[in-house]
Amino acid sequence: MTSPKQVSDDIRFMGRAIALAKARMGQTWPNPAVGCVIARDGELVAEAATAPGGRPHAEEQAVPAAGERARGAVAYVTMEPCGARSSGRTSCSHFLIDAGVARVVIAAVDPSPFASGRGMERLEKAGLQVETGLLAQEAAVLYEGYLHRVETGRPMVRISGDGDGFDARFAASPKADLATELKRLGEAGYTRLWVAPGELADALRDQGLLTA
Repeated sequence: MTSPKQVSDDIRFMGRAIALAKARMGQTWPNPAVGCVIARDGELVAEAATAPGGRPHAEEQAVPAAGERARGAVAYVTMEPCGARSSGRTSCSHFLIDAGVARVVIAAVDPSPFASGRGMERLEKAGLQVETGLLAQEAAVLYEGYLHRVETGRPMVRISGDGDGFDARFAASPKADLATELKRLGEAGYTRLWVAPGELADALRDQGLLTA
């Protein structure tokens, strides 16, 4: 049975991981912003977030920073660690396994072909305890654009005054084929775009391409 202190620690450390990831939103495309916190005996050991440009991933920074203190520790990750890498490099799940982490707590499952349960499966096969869904609602804002791109092939577009936390501004003629333009940007790795209020935003809304 989980103790009240463990529950409190889990919420605290996952909250910290989410905060780390939020601070990197708009800087990590084509990869989502992920936060990773490694803790042991209720004390923070190491922390990291996806680097600008999408690499290195959060886990591959936090694990070396933790060193031997990662052995038997708990890793709090805002998104499922990848089970494979498009680059062929060591996956984040392998980083955690090789470090001797005992338990991995995950906020959101990654639907990409390089994770989609494969990361969790690798962790569990290696004997690590895996839990999902902690603070999932709080982490949702981190991945809504990423999930939108996975599902539609297009980045999410929202109205914003300054574009803070977005990958880039969507600049197109309101008369252009907006769906095609967004598909092109989705293929380039963009997940969250912004537009200012105006004619372009109205055209996107009329075509069902603007996220409320």
